[in-house]
Amino acid sequence: MADPSSYRPKPGQIPDSPGVYKFRDEHRRVIYVGKAKSLRQRLANYFQPLTSLHPRTATMVTTAASVEWTVVSTEVEALQLEYSWIKEYDPRFNVKYRDDKSYPYLAVTMNEEFPRVQVLRGHKKKGVRYFGPYAHAWAIRETVDLMLRVFPVRTCSAGVFRNAASAGRPCLLGYIGKCSAPCVGRVTPEEHRELAEEFSDFMAGRTGTYIRRLEKQMMLAAEDMEYEKAARLRDDIEALRRAMEKSAVVLADATDADLIALAEDELEAAVQIFHVRGGRVRGQRGWVTDKVEAVDTAGLVEHAIQQLYGEESGDTVPKEVLVPALPEDSAAVTAWLSGRRGSNVSLRIPQRGDKKDLMETVARNAQQALVLHKTKRASDLTTRSRALEEIAEALDLDSAPLRIECFDISHLQGEDVVASMVVFEDGLPRKSEYRRFQIKGRVGDTQVWHGEGQDDVRSMHEVISRRFRRYLMEKEKTGEWDPEGVVEDPDEAGRPKRFAYPPQLVVVDGGQPQVAAARRALDELGISDIAVCGLAKRLEEVWLPGDDDPVVLPRSSEGLYLLQRVRDTAHDFAIRYQRSKRGKRIRTSPLDAVPGLGDTRKQALIKHFGSVKRLRQATIEQICEVPGMGRKTAEAVVVALAQAAPAAPAVNTATGEIMEDDGGGTA
Repeated sequence: MADPSSYRPKPGQIPDSPGVYKFRDEHRRVIYVGKAKSLRQRLANYFQPLTSLHPRTATMVTTAASVEWTVVSTEVEALQLEYSWIKEYDPRFNVKYRDDKSYPYLAVTMNEEFPRVQVLRGHKKKGVRYFGPYAHAWAIRETVDLMLRVFPVRTCSAGVFRNAASAGRPCLLGYIGKCSAPCVGRVTPEEHRELAEEFSDFMAGRTGTYIRRLEKQMMLAAEDMEYEKAARLRDDIEALRRAMEKSAVVLADATDADLIALAEDELEAAVQIFHVRGGRVRGQRGWVTDKVEAVDTAGLVEHAIQQLYGEESGDTVPKEVLVPALPEDSAAVTAWLSGRRGSNVSLRIPQRGDKKDLMETVARNAQQALVLHKTKRASDLTTRSRALEEIAEALDLDSAPLRIECFDISHLQGEDVVASMVVFEDGLPRKSEYRRFQIKGRVGDTQVWHGEGQDDVRSMHEVISRRFRRYLMEKEKTGEWDPEGVVEDPDEAGRPKRFAYPPQLVVVDGGQPQVAAARRALDELGISDIAVCGLAKRLEEVWLPGDDDPVVLPRSSEGLYLLQRVRDTAHDFAIRYQRSKRGKRIRTSPLDAVPGLGDTRKQALIKHFGSVKRLRQATIEQICEVPGMGRKTAEAVVVALAQAAPAAPAVNTATGEIMEDDGGGTA
């Protein structure tokens, strides 16, 4: 735990101007990003006596080891820089909203020659118009199905489109009138694009004008006694009205607004957003967050606005954004939104009328979402904290292990030996920092890819040594923060080093031998401030270095459950990697040359003999013992392996290492 006074800037050193600041921990990792109208006044608030700070703020400043800042010209620039840094560094003490689900959008690919209507999730692409988000994909498809009879826009994939064009025949939708069949030239690209634009305009809320135009055409057709045309137009109007009924009318026709509401307690906050376009609710989405920083409702609203519009294209920002509380720098936020939209945006709290009533509905949805979240993940944050405390107490650690790394070894009878490293922070997996290792051995002074003879203990020693040797190298390369001024980030790209952060606890999958190997590897590197333990599968016992007896945690222990999750995650990650390597080795083996020998029997041979090297030494009679292998096929296998004699060891030109091949393909 650091003393904030040890890194407090000198009086007068901090400028009295707008800017963005970063707190870093002792490993140079950014743990908090904030902005301020006046950096001097804001940063002074963090260096008060700890007893006067909010508990979460006190935890942050004692975790930090340095603070640095960047001066900007305006508050809008500060808002933009704060958002980009939060996205880049993912600071653990900043509020991070996470979607409670992946929402589908209705997308029109206006960036293609023949625009396509489809359902999409995930990141938005440039040149594509999006509508939604919707609660369910099936709701989008029902709406599209109703509208295709009026706007017969292409919905097929690129492959189907090419096949239809080459065959000269449209797909089924083209035959039943729900596609204008641009693939076979029934409409020109310009006519099809006009259809897509009309479809988009209708979805954007401009419905009344188009329906009135269809009604006028229907009346004219009836007057001209074109009754079939009039009936078709009548059905089109009815289909569009049914599509419109799927979105409830809540506000005046011309209203384009997003309504943001919050429900919060001391630990968590839920956000709900209603997207109103053309007076109708066109989409809804929700987020939930742990309140890891001391933040009020106005601060949560500002974070929600950054999350909602930070990565979106400008055309998704509506004319109005209605909120329960205005952000502290509401003028800067309004200017930022207006800049993204390209025209003025109104950011305000609804006071009366339909908009206030709808805001109350959104707030009720937020409250229900928070209750549902707590029901699904009952006391999840409290449970994680209790699990870390139980681990610290059982292993006699000075503090709770906020970062845990777990290592596991995987192989098949000594072949394709690999290792995995998974990372859990604050009891949650941090998948971006997972790593995979190919295990090596030693022959004299030359490293070679190892096959047989490698055991888990030596593999564990090797992978721990490699991981923490890299940590020491990057730590030495990073250097220390200069307290006299702001320094550059640890690497040239401005991102943290990959192995620059050590864990408080290393967990290995195994018992006493694996734990001893891991501890020995750390001792050889001179690392003594990282705890090590092992979790043995047989009785779920926790082993510590040098102890003859294991630590037995109660079966109901949250700490044991967390260790099991960490261990099982590492085990699954290692097995997936090992299987992928084994599959590649089998696919490139000399057995491919045997006629009539499929993948199933190849795998049976490798599993029976353990390696191609051992299979090469087997007799025809021994090969015939493998289920499914006849004598004729066994003879073909022997001939194929005899012709594919082992080549001389290849040299890795990048590292100078000798790559030993056991006959099973490239290593």
